[in-house]
Amino acid sequence: MIIISEAPFDPGALLNEFQANHPEAGAAVAFTGMVRSTPDRPITALILECYPELAQNEIATIRSAAIARFNLIDAAVLHRYGRLVPGEPIMQVITLASHRQAAFDGAQYLMDYLKTDAPFWKQEDTAAGTEWVEAKLADDAARDRWR
Repeated sequence: MIIISEAPFDPGALLNEFQANHPEAGAAVAFTGMVRSTPDRPITALILECYPELAQNEIATIRSAAIARFNLIDAAVLHRYGRLVPGEPIMQVITLASHRQAAFDGAQYLMDYLKTDAPFWKQEDTAAGTEWVEAKLADDAARDRWR
């Protein structure tokens, strides 16, 4: 399951629905990314831009690689775009496997690749204006450990 949407979502409901369709799974790992605003760098919104069809295709490739590499039963990725405010969920990754280590590894792999390779562009809206979010070398390093 891959969902690219502007609509808010309920992470718990998504996990429950996805899990219910896979009684053969022995482990489920869910990660939910949220918009954050820190005291040292407060933001009023995070604006995510994407071409939904391109994002769907790129994420499908990453998801397929994770399923094959970690022998996952299934994996789900939901990623939002548009204007989001602090505290809102941005995305969720769910991995299902026979055993916990594969589910954890699959989720980390998905997160590391989604952070760097999924075609989303971010802007932060602050009191001083709106500015693009630059890529981070640490995110590239996290992804590269899987190569």
